[in-house]
Amino acid sequence: MKVLLLKDAKEDDCGQDPYIRELELYGLEATLIPVLSFEFLSLPSFSEKLSHPEDYGGLIFTSPRAVEAAELCLEKNNKTEVWKRSLKEKWNAKSVYVVGNATASLVSKIGLDTEGETCGNAEKLAEYICSRESSALPLLFPCGNLKREILPKALKDKGIAMESITVYQTIPHPGIQGNLNSYYSQQGVPASITFFSPSGLTYSLKHIQELSGNNIDQIKFAAIGPTTARALAAQGLPVSCTAESPTPQALATGIRKALQPHGCC
Repeated sequence: MKVLLLKDAKEDDCGQDPYIRELELYGLEATLIPVLSFEFLSLPSFSEKLSHPEDYGGLIFTSPRAVEAAELCLEKNNKTEVWKRSLKEKWNAKSVYVVGNATASLVSKIGLDTEGETCGNAEKLAEYICSRESSALPLLFPCGNLKREILPKALKDKGIAMESITVYQTIPHPGIQGNLNSYYSQQGVPASITFFSPSGLTYSLKHIQELSGNNIDQIKFAAIGPTTARALAAQGLPVSCTAESPTPQALATGIRKALQPHGCC
């Protein structure tokens, strides 16, 4: 049974995208099609802030792209040595909060110790931070231009200072239409389609509707989390599956259940 995941490929230590591998375990043939591209912004300003950990109570990373922005700052400004020598240790003396294991893994690669990764989404991370944070200094929050206000609002309501900096913007992947056309012509209508963000849904839905035609009612639509599920519902699409956590294992389990006769998760 064929399933379509609207995300870019990320190889793990085994050299394979973990979502493809997990779905294969259930006998599902997954194809990845990227629907988003990213442009980095304000890197000189972000680099300057990373150079002054004494000004902040800690860091918040809620997306892999924000961590990539930090990596670019270290590379572009020849900060790698000073990062290893002193800055990394100074940041590790503070809290580094993250959402999800994928983001946590990238943060660990730049030498930072993470906490909160099991929270799974911004709402739960906000609760976690509010239960632990006591520093009077602001938390530094590198984010994208489409960030939701749940985390900033929750922290503000609890009196926790936070400083946001937009370090990337989300744009449509230039190959969306061509890649979807190719997939449908070769593979046909998939049994399931998974969306990984509201913006990914926005950029791809029209093409999917056109290519699926009357067969769209046969597709089981899945969401990586509650925010994306709400975006699907707002478009009038039935949500057959919302992953219990943003992990390959949880999504594969959910899709398998949804594709079983009378399945729902």
